[in-house]
Amino acid sequence: MATECKKRAVLVGCNYPNTINELSGCVNDVKAMREMIVSRFGFDSENVELLTDEPESTYKPTRANIMAELKKMAVEAKEGDVLLFHFSGHGLVQRIDPHQPPNEGEAIVPCDLNPIFDVDLGQLIQQLPSGSSFTMISDSCHSGGMIDKSKEQIGPHSTLRGIAPPVDYKTRGISIETLYQCLQTAANVVSATQSFLDTTAVANAINTGTDNMTGIGSLLTTIFGNNVSLKFLPHYERDFLNLRSLREDEGILLSGCQANELSIDMRASDKTEGKAFGAFTYTVLKVIKESNGALTNRQLVVKARNEIINLGFGQQHPCLYCSDENADAAFLGHQSNTTTGA
Repeated sequence: MATECKKRAVLVGCNYPNTINELSGCVNDVKAMREMIVSRFGFDSENVELLTDEPESTYKPTRANIMAELKKMAVEAKEGDVLLFHFSGHGLVQRIDPHQPPNEGEAIVPCDLNPIFDVDLGQLIQQLPSGSSFTMISDSCHSGGMIDKSKEQIGPHSTLRGIAPPVDYKTRGISIETLYQCLQTAANVVSATQSFLDTTAVANAINTGTDNMTGIGSLLTTIFGNNVSLKFLPHYERDFLNLRSLREDEGILLSGCQANELSIDMRASDKTEGKAFGAFTYTVLKVIKESNGALTNRQLVVKARNEIINLGFGQQHPCLYCSDENADAAFLGHQSNTTTGA
């Protein structure tokens, strides 16, 4: 007897409240996405894990908690399962100018500022059983490339520099310099109040600097120990994991913008029905609500691009990275739900 396929999701919204990195629409993004995938795509709410950094939340979207939920989803996955990871929050801005050296990997930034890099997601994806599907929606700056080796289906096809957004809108990106400064402050505070963090180790990490991410890695490992990205572990530890490059059919990435662009965090307005949202998430949800049936991944991203232009954000271009087959497959293996409607 065939095993019933399941749909599972991990939805993460980071607004970084009361910090210099504060955003407005990320929590609304993932709450709206949860409602959508349950009502339209056949997800059981018990198989949808929501992590937000709202003050009342008891399970914050730290790197450790996000990775724990993703690993749980990967371990429990069976052939035929449909898996979704939606992240709304800051991306790590390493490079905008294409004439600078290449990026050292794309990253998203949890609420504790301990980044999750493409290599971390790659390790998870390659553990998934054959026949399962993994879709990531990344509504963050510089989010193209979060799934390694995925084929560009809808992308920039150019090296144009990202255009600055309107001055009255925030963007979802943290620079290396800002991340370094925030981690330095955190390390000093923790070392002054907690005995487990040695002040000499903190000073050494700070003195390492930010060149080629070395300083970031030193501060992260000083604060979090081994609970950091694989890219900051010693080479022998990474080699032990026997990591490989992903195939283009392993993973589907819907990114809010090109790798050299910024994603808009929209404040509450008449455009967004009085709520703050990410421009990409808002348009994805709008397209789905207005569709009469299943949309392919390609159709969804093309329509979302057009909707973002209608909002007045022509400088942000959502992208799709996946195999040819997955590009023309139904988004989240669409399953019509006639009882709840759109």
